[in-house]
This record gives sequence, structure tokens and C-alpha cells, in this order.
Amino acid sequence: MSVLDDSPVTAVRPAPVDPLTRFRQAVESTPDRTAVHGPDHTLTFAELDRRTADLAALLAGRGIGRGARVGVSLRRGAELVVALLAVWRTGAAYVPLDPAYPAERLAHMVRDAGLRTVLAGTDSTVAWPAGVEILSPAVPAVPAVPAVSSASAAAVAEVAAADPAYVIFTSGSTGTPKGVEATRGGVAALVAGLEGAGFYDGHPRVVAWNASISFDASVQQWVRICRGDTLVVIGESERTDPARLRALLDEHAVDDLDLTPSHWEVLREVLLAPTADGRRLRLFMGGEPVPVEVWRELDRARAEGTLEAINLYGPTECTVDATATWITGPAPHIGRPLPGVTAYVLDDSLAALGAGETGELHLAGPAVANGYLGRPALTAQRFVADPFTPGGRMYRTGDQVRLRADGGIDYLGRTDRQIKIRGYRVELGEIESALAAHPDVRTAAVVLQSTTTAGDQLVGYWVPAGDSAPRARELQEHLAGVLPSFMIPSAFVMLAALPLSVNGKVDHRALPAAEEALWAGSEESEPGDEPQGEIETLIAGVWSEVLGRPRISPTDNFFSLGGHSLIALRVIGRLKKQFGITVSTKEVYRHPELRELAAFVATRQAEAK
Repeated sequence: MSVLDDSPVTAVRPAPVDPLTRFRQAVESTPDRTAVHGPDHTLTFAELDRRTADLAALLAGRGIGRGARVGVSLRRGAELVVALLAVWRTGAAYVPLDPAYPAERLAHMVRDAGLRTVLAGTDSTVAWPAGVEILSPAVPAVPAVPAVSSASAAAVAEVAAADPAYVIFTSGSTGTPKGVEATRGGVAALVAGLEGAGFYDGHPRVVAWNASISFDASVQQWVRICRGDTLVVIGESERTDPARLRALLDEHAVDDLDLTPSHWEVLREVLLAPTADGRRLRLFMGGEPVPVEVWRELDRARAEGTLEAINLYGPTECTVDATATWITGPAPHIGRPLPGVTAYVLDDSLAALGAGETGELHLAGPAVANGYLGRPALTAQRFVADPFTPGGRMYRTGDQVRLRADGGIDYLGRTDRQIKIRGYRVELGEIESALAAHPDVRTAAVVLQSTTTAGDQLVGYWVPAGDSAPRARELQEHLAGVLPSFMIPSAFVMLAALPLSVNGKVDHRALPAAEEALWAGSEESEPGDEPQGEIETLIAGVWSEVLGRPRISPTDNFFSLGGHSLIALRVIGRLKKQFGITVSTKEVYRHPELRELAAFVATRQAEAK
């Protein structure tokens, strides 16, 4: 059958309830229980409720109410949770604005979402567009705001299921990010679906918030607080240090951890170790397809009682997760639809396909988003009428799938050029547009290629506009001004012309293979510009191995060569394991140049003697 619902999964279908209604129930039933642990504060449910009400009153005093949108640009911590709940409390939707994003991209998001208010920390250095009011959750902008009474503290704005809950900006194929407007009903359906399928326990658990707020998987994590779970906000230093992360999980007896398969690769050793108190860690894995080797490794860990894992699948346009399954058995798949979600596997004419046939996955149900903010044509193209439900809507995912004989779904890939990298959804066309905007670039193509050393890497191919040929570092600096770091290619290859297919389009399959491209994209070094001394040589060898580079110069920048936080963890582990050198991820960010990092390590070793 090609029309799948959740009926074989469970007969229990909890009715979706607005998350803030559930939050208030948790406050009333267990006011003194810990609600959130953060690097900044630890708050009980009663304290969190009061802080949320105070900030909601401040926002309401600024005219923020039902249907409005509020930007949120805060460090990871309890204050971030306060801000998100407060925005919802007014009836508004939040728009995550990662302060690490380039200013131009943030400005586009602010304008596109029509924001006039942004919640940001007092230490924010972002130059926000003119006319935007910046408020701090910790220090109200106007001291004259009256104290919130106990009666008003309980007040929550009335909302409808179709009201916006948040706007997440995703990569756009036309060169600019697009905002997906999800609904309050969609969030309620997400929580109810994961409960109904048995992936959330009936009793409160301790949940780690690991994902970036700009990644839609964060919704599935932080909203757990609304059902009474205790939330542990993982700080940036813990997220990028496996040992510190494991210590934090043990300190707070975390039960549930969300992560991507890429993150598992660098955390596997610390997560596979048994917990001191005997609890069984539950992993919620999503954002990318689970490789078969990882799937089987997690299945073995389940059989041994070390941990258990769930594979989650879902596009941002369907409120985070649409299907799920326990990771068990010999091969990866994305399971069955969550309760309340209907999945269709259709051909190009929207005819239903049977088991064993390949088609495009379409999703329907209350979790389907309102659409793309301010883009009615694109919304109409992707959110279409449901031919099987009169008056219904469904979302065309662009994902190729195949129905299994057991009713599950196999994920096969994309029907377009959209890719996933480290959990983020990226339109390669947006990177190509940004690269081609460089004055010395006539045309460009970008592909995701897998390397044997550094894993998946973005590679940019470009044709010069004239006689000038900018170096790879210049191209990376150009892109860093308009794109977030995860969208910047690791290597750049200059070509006389891009290969074309018989129909005149770029033939991406004819571009150089990954390893060849990364070698060709290496910077030319000056004669004699080689690593000097034992430490520089050791670190250069590790960088060469994990980044897949043929040679490393002392002036090379780790991140300009394609390094990122997950690869940095591999560098740290390799240095400690092979050479007994202990370096934190923070120091890699502080000293990204090889010579600088080597000097820091030498100083640290001298101090230890």
C-alpha cells in the first residue's frame, strides 16, 4: 500500500495539545522540580514560568502579540529557553538568528521576516538593521515595566492551531535563504506523534538540547520542557569537546540526546562507554541518512544494553519529524509515519505506487507548515492539494523513497540538487550563486563529494571572468561574507569551462572526483614554506590526514582548508591519542593557523614541565 498512516504502529493517538498549555500543566503539577539546567542558570518550573511571564509582559508592552514575529539571537542557556517560551506566550512566533551568521545574511532574514524586535544578549556585537529594537531577556530595556502579578503570570495568549510558531530559514536554490513558517498545531502534533509512537516515555525524562536553534531539530529538543521533561542546555564548549559532553551527560543523568550521524562519528567512543548509574542512553538521530555501518554499530549497542537509538526523518516543512523507527536490524530505513502523519509514495502524475516501487514522498497532516514566508508561488509549487483527502494539503518532499514489504520506507536520495551536510539542508544553487557573484568568477558549480579521509566535503568549481585568478582563500573569504560556515566549500578548482551535458546544462558527474579536487584545490606554498620543528610537523601530519590535503603550510588556516567543529574534534582526539598532546576545541578556534596552534601547544607543554 502506498498510502501510509500510523495505524500499525500504535492504537494510542494522544490528541495534540498546544505546548504552552502543557507547560502550564507542568508548572502547576511540579513547580519545584528542575525545568532547565544551562551554562548560565538552573531554573525550576515555577522560576521559569515567572521569568517567562516577565519577558512576555515586556514584549506585550511593545505591541507584540498574536501573529507577530520576534527575532531571537542569544547564546545557548536558560535565558534562551525563557525567550522562546515568552515569545510563544504572547501568541507570536520566534525567528532564530544565529549571531555567528554573516551580517548580510542576518539582515536579509530580519527584512524577509519583517522583524521589528530582536531578543539579543547584552554582549551582542551584531550590527542589526536600522529600525529594529533590541531587547535583552536578562535586562529589560525599560526599567519602568511593572512587576508581573501572579494572575498575569498564568496568562497565556489564545492561539489557533494554524497560528505561526516559528520561522526557520533554510537554504534557497535562487541564492537567498527562505523562511519556513511552522504552526503551533504542527508543534503540538509533533510532540503527540512521538508520544503516541512510544519514542517519548510517559514519565518525565532528562533531555539534552544539542542542536543549534537555527536547525529545526532544535524544536524537537527544547519543546520537551513543555511536556514536563527537564532540559539540559549543552553549552558550546561541551558540544565541541567529547569528554566534557560526556561529563555533563553524567552530571545531570541525561536520558535522551539528539545528534546527527556526523556528530556520532566523533562522539561514539564516549557515548558507547557504560553509564556509571546504569541508565540506558537514548539517542534521537536525524538530519542526515544513517550510514549502514553506523546503523549496525548502534544495533549492536542496543543488543548489548549500552544504549538505544531512534532514526528520525522529516523536512522542515513538516515540523521536524514525519517518520521514525528504532534502529534495529541489518539495514537503514526511515520507518513509518508518526501518528497523525500520512505518507504517500507517488509517481510524477501523483498516482500511488506499490511496495517495491520508487517514487517521491509526499506528506500530509496537521504538521504540514503554512508555507514559505512571503513566497506564494514557491508555496503553491511545494504545498499542493491532497488528491486523497478533499480539502487537504500535502507537501512534496523532493525525496525519493521506496515502500518496503513490511510497510516501512527506504530513503533513496533526492530528486533535485538539495543536499544535507552536518544536519543542515543546503541548496547547492545558493552557494553557486554566491560564488559566481565574485567579480573574477564567470560561472561556478558546487557539488558534495565524499572523501576517504575528511568525509563529505563541498567542492567549488569555477571559471575565471578574465585574466585574474583569485586564490582559494580569497574565494572563501568572499563566501564567508554572505554564507554560514557550513555552506563554504573546502576546496576550489579552476576550470577553463564547466563540462556540459548534451542538453547544454552543467554535467556535474563529469567534474573531477573528490580526492582529485581536494588536491587540485590546495593552496600553492612558497618555496621552503614547510612546517618547522616537531610540533608543527606533528600537527601538520594530523591536519593532512583528517582534511585530505596533500601538504600543509605553517600559515594555513584550519577552517579555510575546510575544517569545521566535527573535524576539529577528530584533530583533538588524534593529537591526544598519538602524541599525548591535549588541546581543546576552543583553542583550535582561537589559533586556527597551524603556526599559531603549534606555538600554543609548545607553551602549554613548557608550562606542564
